[in-house]
Order: sequence, then C-alpha cells, then structure tokens
Amino acid sequence: MRVAVFSTKSYDKEFLESANEGRHELTFLETRLTGGTAALASGHDAVCLFVNDEASGENLQILADLGVRLITLRSAGFNHVDLEKADERNLTVARVPAYSPHAVAEHTVALMLTLNRKIHRAHNRVREANFSLEGLLGFDMRGRTVGVVGTGVIGQATIKILQGFGCHVIAYDPFPSDDADFQYVDLPTLFSSSDIITLHCPLTPETFHLIDAESIAQMQRGVMLINTSRGALVETQAVIDGLKRGDIGYLGLDVYEEEADLFFENLSGDIIQDDQFMRLTTFPNVVITGHQAFFTEEALSAIAKTTLNNVSDFETGEIPEKNIVSVNQYRR
Repeated sequence: MRVAVFSTKSYDKEFLESANEGRHELTFLETRLTGGTAALASGHDAVCLFVNDEASGENLQILADLGVRLITLRSAGFNHVDLEKADERNLTVARVPAYSPHAVAEHTVALMLTLNRKIHRAHNRVREANFSLEGLLGFDMRGRTVGVVGTGVIGQATIKILQGFGCHVIAYDPFPSDDADFQYVDLPTLFSSSDIITLHCPLTPETFHLIDAESIAQMQRGVMLINTSRGALVETQAVIDGLKRGDIGYLGLDVYEEEADLFFENLSGDIIQDDQFMRLTTFPNVVITGHQAFFTEEALSAIAKTTLNNVSDFETGEIPEKNIVSVNQYRR
C-alpha cells in the first residue's frame, strides 16, 4: 500500500523503514496533518499519523475524497481523531494499543524523583560551582501515598515501580483490574489522600480537564502532580493558580494541552507566544519535558512494527480487534 507518513522526524523514518522491509511504499512528510496539508495524501491508500496531527472531521473528509481508506496511528491515544466522521466515511482507524509501557512508566517516576530531589536545580548549581544544599531538601518516597488515575498497562507498570520504592498505592479506574494488588478508591478519596498523583488515563469527554480548580481544592496542600498521558486532562490555568497559592507543591508534565504548536519542534530561536506555557516555565517546582516519555529504542521499534503490521493486516482484512478504534471506544 501507499502510505503518507505525516509529522515525520528522522527517528520515525529510521524505525519505520527498518520495520517496513519493503512491504509498503512510504512517503515521509515533515509537516503535520492540517486542513492545509491534507492534500499531500493524494495518491495514497493510507495515512500514518502521530498525536498532534489534526484528524478532524473536515480533514478526514478531505482524506476520504482523496481515496484514503486507512488511518494508521503510531500512538495508543486517538483523541485527535474524529471517530464519527471516520465511521461515516468508512475510514478504518488502527492504533498501537501497547508498545513499551515501561518507557512511559519509567519517565513518570523520573519526573517524580527529579521534582522531589530537585535534580534539575542541583544540576544547574553544580555547573556554576554552587554546592550549597539550601533549598534542595527532599523526602523519602517510601511510605508515601501515590494516587494512580488509570490502571491500564502503563498505569500498572508505574504502580509496580512505585511499589518497589515502598510507596502505598491507591488507584482509580472506571474499569478496575480483577487481579489488582493495590487498592481502588473513588476520585475524591484519591485526591484527598495522595501525596503524589499521577495520570495514566486516555483523554475522553469524561476526562477532559479532570484536573481543574474543583479537583485541586480536594487535594492535600503541597501535592505532587504528574501528567504523562494527555495534556488536556489538566486545565492549565487552574494548575498555575494552584502553584501560585502553594496548593500544588510540585508539577511534572510531559504533555501540555496546547502542545501541538510547540512540542517536537526546535523553537529555541523563537519567541514563544503561549503565555500560559511560559508562565509554567517560571516556577522552580515545575519540570516539563516535551512529550518524550515514550521515546526509547524499544518503544519506537514496537510502534513502527505494529503500525506497519496494521497496514499489512488491513490489506488482508485481518487487523487485530484490539488495534481497531471504534466510534464508542474510549479505553486503551
């Protein structure tokens, strides 16, 4: 099949070409999918999209009119795809339901440790020959209560690491695991009981701005909040207000609700116009990474393999059911 690969970086090309083994004709496009770039898919049977590509109803209409039949996502999340329009135009949407949950889980805990032990601040001090320990006091992870929102494969991988630290883990998920070795609680209990809260749920209409002023008001003062899932789970202004009051003591983000025009690009020579994002960067107790939690060799290899297998399986009509995204599907 002929596949137009949008949002291509050098590493995408490397891993996709390696996994392809000549099976499909891949056209690598550096640009994101938008209304202005959708026409680049002309002559292709499928498009391969990443998390910041705009698979809106309008853009899917353009793709369908061009003869595209398959939307293959090199991600687990699919909140950027208008599934109703895809269904209406008979576009098959396939994703990578799991690649390396350990990659995201390990990055999640890395953010926790960085914030707790002020690694980012200590690193900068030592580079300036400042070896003072003032302001770098942390706490033992052992014995702390960590609330995990979402217990899919990534959430459970994170839980296992935290249990290894000796943390007390509580969790919330509308679909609890039957064999959990941790305690499920409702969201208000999780918010009020946790020293650390980490988000591992998909973005759906129900989870949009899950973290807002109301939920922050339920949390312990000085709570640590981590989000390596989807940016719009967190209402940015509410979090900024919480940081200013001291209600949020630590914030670690690998995703941001308005990241599409920022992340995955080198903007070091530009003036960032997003005032909320720039305000976040001024807090000493905030660490932001640019959607890199997934970024390991193992994960990229698995993503490329599954993405292209979905293309091959589409040709034979045998895409695994777990890889198909349906209109009413909001589970990872």
